[in-house]
Amino acid sequence: MNNEVQKNTSSLTKTKLWLDVLVFIAFLITMDPHTSGIAIHEWLSLAMIAAMTLHLLLSWDWIVEITSRFLGKLGGQNRINYILNWLLFIDGTLIMISGIMISEVALPLMGITLPMGFAWRRLHDMSANIGLILLGLHTALHWSWIVTTFNKYLLQPIVKLFSAKQKKDASI
Repeated sequence: MNNEVQKNTSSLTKTKLWLDVLVFIAFLITMDPHTSGIAIHEWLSLAMIAAMTLHLLLSWDWIVEITSRFLGKLGGQNRINYILNWLLFIDGTLIMISGIMISEVALPLMGITLPMGFAWRRLHDMSANIGLILLGLHTALHWSWIVTTFNKYLLQPIVKLFSAKQKKDASI
């Protein structure tokens, strides 16, 4: 792999890492609208639609590759990951559609009013709870990548920064 490809891969990995961290934090905040307030819950959820779209676009090469190999030769973990990702996508879509249908703040502020329905609220609550379980499984499946990437792009640079500062202070 040439140096330019390594830089692009490293940059893409860092982007995915920070995007995933932000989406994860946003998801945890939106999971408790009683604490954050309904306005933050709704606006942050709408922002997550853009973030998740970006996540999918950044992972598009992997999606295409695994889709083309799914019925053929494919490792078990990749197959499970692929299915889990589809379940997350379907569940996320249900969360977003039902959330939009029960919007109390964001859509009315934009002048959009939709008929209220108890079924939409139940679907939203149920799909959000399923999403929490799926996100936990997704995180567990990617734990090795998370730890390795955090270590490489966050912890190691911090350690290097402080060790360089200590060397500088010791030489003074």
